[in-house]
Order: sequence, then structure tokens, then C-alpha cells
Amino acid sequence: MLHITNGDSVVSPLLQSGLGGEAFAWRDAYHVGPVRSGERSRLIDARAAFLSSCGWGDEDAIREELLTRDARFVAALRDGREIVLWFEHDLYDQLQLIDVLALAGEAGFDPDQLELLEIGSFPGRPGFRGLGELNVGELESLWPQRRAVTDEDTAGAQRAWEALRRADPRGLAEVRLDPPPSRPFLAAALLRLLEELPDVDDGLSRTERQLLELLDDGPLLTGGLFVASQDLEEVPFHGDVWILRTLAELTPLVSLTEGSAELTDDGRRVLAGDLDRVELLGIDRWVGGTHLQPGAVWRWDADASELVPPS
Repeated sequence: MLHITNGDSVVSPLLQSGLGGEAFAWRDAYHVGPVRSGERSRLIDARAAFLSSCGWGDEDAIREELLTRDARFVAALRDGREIVLWFEHDLYDQLQLIDVLALAGEAGFDPDQLELLEIGSFPGRPGFRGLGELNVGELESLWPQRRAVTDEDTAGAQRAWEALRRADPRGLAEVRLDPPPSRPFLAAALLRLLEELPDVDDGLSRTERQLLELLDDGPLLTGGLFVASQDLEEVPFHGDVWILRTLAELTPLVSLTEGSAELTDDGRRVLAGDLDRVELLGIDRWVGGTHLQPGAVWRWDADASELVPPS
């Protein structure tokens, strides 16, 4: 048996459980950086270059790890091994899951070979944030909830995965409004991803605005700022590294000293709507396959809940 899940915090208790088999994490954060269209090798190259630029390691080593991950999964499918996917409801997991399911649909698999455990809550944990919170016994208690992955699962995931990777985000918005019936958490996750586009009024992504609003009350230690920002999420998904990276990209709207952050006058003016973040700082950022750069900035109208194309 092979267990595939979202991170090492889940791999460890799975290996300690009585379920048996091997386990590994899918290990990528598709809500940040380029998720390029075209051949999968093009996607892998772009992800390796981006993750390396963020300090995650040598580009060649990351590329090899991603290629090995893919090959291990496809080989298990072709060898007829039993595979169980363990994922949850947040944006981080939902993007990983559509990748895994789309790849499975492309590779092919036998009926009842591939199973899915996908959860958004856990009994007795009203503030449930993810599988990584659960101990060995709690993970084992989920076992009866697994179900066979169907052609409907993979076809729906392929449609969503293709939309995510397009240069034009309108396909992503369409999937969000008409998600595959087999993906109960995908619509909310894609809405949260679209909120990472610059806002039509101030040019801030939702993550950026939340950070600036928290700092509007006064300076904060960056560790505390990360925790507070995640408390503002309906379904937390960010890691601390990505929040720190976002903070760095917001200078000079924020002033960073060792271990703390403070809002500047320009930051207050952007929050007030007197300045536009994109016009003030410029932009070179990806949301899925959409490259946000001067002259090609898609925006999000939160009030209307719709895209605004580049002007």
C-alpha cells in the first residue's frame, strides 16, 4: 500500500499507524509561484526554479525531487498497487489534490486501486485546521471514510487543473462557479486563490491586506503576525515562510527589522485607498498560470466577486 498526503507532518503518524505500507508527501505549494501550462516537464522546471529562488534548495535537486515524486506515483499506478490519498479542505491541499487526480487520470489506473480520504472537519475538534493536527489513533479512525476514486473525480480534476494553469484566469473563475460535483471543497479554495489577485480598488491581495490591517494597530513580531493572519482565514493554508516572503514584497508599505514589522505612512495610504499598491510598487507575481506584470494585471472585485481584466 502507498499513502500520499500533503506534508511530512502527516507522513510520520501514517508510518507509525497500523495501516501498513509506505507514505510520502506531495510537497509543493501551488498557491504561490508559476503553475505553467503545457508539458509537465515545463511545469516541473518552473516550479523548481521558483522554489529554489525562495530558498528551498538547489534548483536541480528540487527538479529531481519533483520528477521522482511523479515517477513514484505513476509507477505505483501502473504496478497495480493500492494507493490511498489523504487530503483536506484548504487551498494548499485542494490544489495538490487536483494535480494528483489529474495525473492519475492521465496515467490510468485499475478500478478500486486508488482511494481517497478527503476531510474538512474532525469530531471533537471545532477549530480543525488539518490532518497534521491528528495523532496516530485519530488518523486510523478515518480509515472507514475512504472511497474509491472514480473517472468523475479525475475528469473534474483535469478540468480544474487545466484552468489553474492557463494564462487567462477566467477559466479558474468558471470552475469556481461550476465546480466538479466530486470536489466539495474546491469552490471555496478557488475563491480564496482568486482573492490573491490585486484588488480592483487598492491593488492589494487579500493576504497583503490582512497583514497591513493587522499592522495598522501597531508593530508586531513577525511570528505573532503570521499567527494572527491565519486566524483571519476561514480555512488557513499559508505557511510562515510564505507570509514572511509576502511581507518582504510589501516594503516600503511595511518596515521590517529583525523579527518585527511596522506599517509605514505609505502603507496606511494604500489601506485608505489613497494609493494603489500595484502602481506604487509594481508587480511581478503569479497566480496559477496567470503572470501578473505591468500591463497585464488581472484584478479581483471583492464586492462583485468577479474578475476585472487588464485595462
